[in-house]
Amino acid sequence: MLIQTGAFYGSMGALVRKLRGSEVLIFPAFMILFGICGSTFGMYEEVYGLLPAFIGIAIALGYDGLVGGAAVVLGTATGFAAATLNPFTIGIAQGIAELPIGSGVVYRIICFVLFQSLVIWYLMRYAHRVKKDPSLSIVRDVKFNTGGSMTREKMEALPFTAKHKIIMLLFMITIGILVYGTSQLGWYLSELSALFLTMMIIVGIIGGFGLSKIAGFFVEAVAEVIFGALVVGIARSLTIVMTEGNIIDTVVYYMAGTLTNVGSSIAAVGMVAVQNLINFFIPSGSGQAAVSMPIMVPLADAIGMNRQIAVLAFQFGDGFSNLFWPTSVALECGLMGIPVEKWYRFMGPLFFMMVILQVILVVISTMINFS
Repeated sequence: MLIQTGAFYGSMGALVRKLRGSEVLIFPAFMILFGICGSTFGMYEEVYGLLPAFIGIAIALGYDGLVGGAAVVLGTATGFAAATLNPFTIGIAQGIAELPIGSGVVYRIICFVLFQSLVIWYLMRYAHRVKKDPSLSIVRDVKFNTGGSMTREKMEALPFTAKHKIIMLLFMITIGILVYGTSQLGWYLSELSALFLTMMIIVGIIGGFGLSKIAGFFVEAVAEVIFGALVVGIARSLTIVMTEGNIIDTVVYYMAGTLTNVGSSIAAVGMVAVQNLINFFIPSGSGQAAVSMPIMVPLADAIGMNRQIAVLAFQFGDGFSNLFWPTSVALECGLMGIPVEKWYRFMGPLFFMMVILQVILVVISTMINFS
């Protein structure tokens, strides 16, 4: 609705005019912002509504849709994984491990900075190559439904009217309500959906649309993401079967059992690998903490490893594989309108670098006895 009213592209046009020559900084800036939100109060699914808008911005600035979509997904997911205070992962895991909530934050900040630097470098390197030679785009044959007709010249020429400013102010208020609701009131997808739906109607009315036209835009938007929703539903059935069949606990127990007779560094790396595998079956960070940490904590005690390292291994294994496992990426690809295989072509090298960095940081944590 922000796009249909012209407010979003009007505001972006004003921003591009102000940043003329440096507009490429839009993506790193928002990646850092999304990363901080994911790292501190656990923002993740909340950014899905922004994917079409950022895809449109990227296309208008001469990049491809993958640049805009990946800026949102990578920024948020990396912050969520390399978390500093994330209550949904670190908070629950440290509670189970009987550690002070928020402890070990200095080392986690270092991890956050390193991982965010990696993903920003990787995405901007890809963006530079695509802008220089569009034939190198991984999604050059993908037709995006958002922003395809918007060029940089058209964006810069768009007015940013008083009505547009009111609408964008409402958008910022919506984000503020979102942050407060998720961090203070325990809001999740149902409440966030209601918030976005309500504000969509309000913005549409302010933009001069009748209720019938607003409903028509809503149906068009839903049509673009329904395939991704169906894929997620099918993938979710695997988790339900394994949970109801009491299979998951057995799988976790035997995975952890393989780490009992190795050194601390190897065991820590093994914990990361095990958590990555568990995340295929339990995409939920809080759910995975509840299942795996009661097993990983005694294991850490048995091999003389600090419990903080077990929490670090859990957060890495739980978070970064969300960018790789099909049970997690299907929805993002559906929302972006990108075939899953193209996402893997883009994400594969980056995920390998992430794995290497995870191993290095976990090994260092054992060397310094991270606590």
